[in-house]
Amino acid sequence: MKDYKIILATEKDRDEILALYDMQKGREFCPWDEDYPSDQTIDFDLSRDALYVLKIDGRIHAAISLEEDPDVDALECWNPNLNPSSELARLAVLPDEQSRGLGRVMLGFGMEELKRRGYKGIHFLVNKHNIKAIRCYATFGFNVVGECFMYDQDFLCYEKEL
Repeated sequence: MKDYKIILATEKDRDEILALYDMQKGREFCPWDEDYPSDQTIDFDLSRDALYVLKIDGRIHAAISLEEDPDVDALECWNPNLNPSSELARLAVLPDEQSRGLGRVMLGFGMEELKRRGYKGIHFLVNKHNIKAIRCYATFGFNVVGECFMYDQDFLCYEKEL
């Protein structure tokens, strides 16, 4: 893998991040649509210092967000012993770079960042049909602790102690 750096995204990265998100839309197993993620999603993430990008030679190759979603947090399947717990979301990798390990790099970074911020656990939703994501997450030993239907999709609920 080429030399990379993972940094907090800035306003200057917005157009490139939106383009990265748009490249995912319509791809097999990707549930994103024309309304999500959006400029407003990026606003929310930037306002919380919660959007990270992986750059190689100054170009964004991947992104991930530390999420805040009260509806997901309220699901009853999460282990209360892992509180405080947080979520990772919007993992995106350039299509021509997928299945080369960048998703795992971003997940590992996101988990370390959550731990650094004082969280004991991580949880998130994975579309039940997103085979690529499920394969990526499998290497980290997440537990599937439930299933839910939200945002017009069927999800598996993944959780892990940090």
